[in-house]
Amino acid sequence: MTSPARLFGAILTMAKDRIVAPDRIHHIHIAGRGSTSRKLILTEAARLFGCCHMLHLHDYDYAGDFAQRSPRQQRLIRRMFQNADCVVALGRRDRMTLTTLLGVDERRTVIAHNCVPDPGAHDIRAGQTPLIVFLGRLSERKGVTELLLALSHPVMKDLKWRAVLAGDGPVEDYRRQADAMSLSNLVEMPGWLDAAEARALCARADILVLPSHAEGLAMAVLEGLSHGLAVVTTCVGAHDEVITDGETGIFVPVGDPNALAAALAKLVTDPETCIRLSVQGRTHYLNHFSMKAYMRSLEKLYETVSAKPQAMVGAR
Repeated sequence: MTSPARLFGAILTMAKDRIVAPDRIHHIHIAGRGSTSRKLILTEAARLFGCCHMLHLHDYDYAGDFAQRSPRQQRLIRRMFQNADCVVALGRRDRMTLTTLLGVDERRTVIAHNCVPDPGAHDIRAGQTPLIVFLGRLSERKGVTELLLALSHPVMKDLKWRAVLAGDGPVEDYRRQADAMSLSNLVEMPGWLDAAEARALCARADILVLPSHAEGLAMAVLEGLSHGLAVVTTCVGAHDEVITDGETGIFVPVGDPNALAAALAKLVTDPETCIRLSVQGRTHYLNHFSMKAYMRSLEKLYETVSAKPQAMVGAR
């Protein structure tokens, strides 16, 4: 919802629904920056129309975004969240932001982790050169500089591996960094991939790495689990609610290329560990983060909100 026309269209839809489908729940997704400004308008319309509505928070640092706003904006934002029939958070950290910083009653909040489609079973690539993949915007927040430093680390120097860093952002700048580190023959940066291309890349990969400095709950981590890849990431956002270190993935400290290099070298040289993480991570995904599991949870949430309009959802 990035244009005034789309915002106006959403408001008209709510007005129509209030007449023809008064019990409909409007599920409104919100992040920081411009998204919050637009949702202030949309949720005020929902309040005026008397529409039942939920806010679903997706942001890597909403508390930081909130702190930079004026006192007047902060008052409006608090009121927006407090007036919602239910507020959905990606994890415990964001739920804490809702309850302590924004003043939302905890009983009106619920945690719903992200989900991704099931790409199907992953073939174990025994005996082949390990392929490391990164999915996401190439940026400092995603830890791409630390990743390049890790890949050029002495512990990786004599090992057999290849890497693909797929995503938009200042791709040429990172290609120059990789070239300066003598990684050009080992690291490919194809730019942004569409969904089909990303699935094809993961199907031939072994390791998913995402050394982010900040996240809500990175979709790339769930993509890695769904494809049966050994996941290496940082313990930020809700990642510790999704990954169990050493069982369904590996955590490394934020901004630590040495630890990242050691983790990647371990997986490249120890196929048994890589396969174990792959199998356990895929099973964990199927049990908790598939579309089927997510839809069951969402349907239950809608039923609860419908049964208790303008009341408390019930802590989860």
